Amino acid sequence: MTASSAHSRRPSPSLTHGADRDAPGGRAWADETARTVPVVPAAPVAPVAVSSPRVLRTVFAAQPSRASAVRRMVAERLSHLRLPAEQLDNAVLVTDELFANAVRHGSSDIGDTVTVGIECTDHDVRVTVADRSPDLPRHRTADLAEESGRGLAIVAALADDWGIAPPDPGETGKRVWFSLDIRGTS
Repeated sequence: MTASSAHSRRPSPSLTHGADRDAPGGRAWADETARTVPVVPAAPVAPVAVSSPRVLRTVFAAQPSRASAVRRMVAERLSHLRLPAEQLDNAVLVTDELFANAVRHGSSDIGDTVTVGIECTDHDVRVTVADRSPDLPRHRTADLAEESGRGLAIVAALADDWGIAPPDPGETGKRVWFSLDIRGTS
C-alpha cells in the first residue's frame, strides 16, 4: 500500500462481525509491581492452522503502563499462526495504536478498563479494542511538528480492514476493530 492510499482509506461500513462478548470487567493488576524478567529466546514453534474461530478476550486497566502487556499478549497469541513476521509486527503495532487511543481518548476514570479481543480463523485475524466512551475516533491530519494524531492513519495503512462497532447490548462505549488477511498459509 502506498502512503497516499493509506490516507484515503476509511473504516469499513460493516459494523459487526459475529457476536463479541467481552469478559467481565474489573480493576485488574491493582497489586501488580514492576519486575524485570530476563528475555530468553523461545524455541521455534511450528505454525498451527486454525480450523474454527478461536477467540480470546482480555481486560486491561486503562493505563498507559499496560501497553506493553497488550503488545506481549497479541504477539504471543498470534505467534502460533502462519503469519509472516511483518504481518505479526503490523498486528502488534495496530493493536498498540488502538489501545493507546482507548486509554487517551476513551478513559476518563482511574478504574476504567479496555478489553482487547483476538479472533482467529483460517483466513484472517480480527482484533477488537473496546472502551467505555461513546465518542467515536476521528481521523485527522497531524502537522509535521505534532507528536500525536497519526494513529488512525497507521491503522488504515497496516490493516486490511478496520472499523467501529457499537458496544455489546447493555454496555456503553464502542469497539474499534481491524482485520488482517492471513498470508503465507498453505
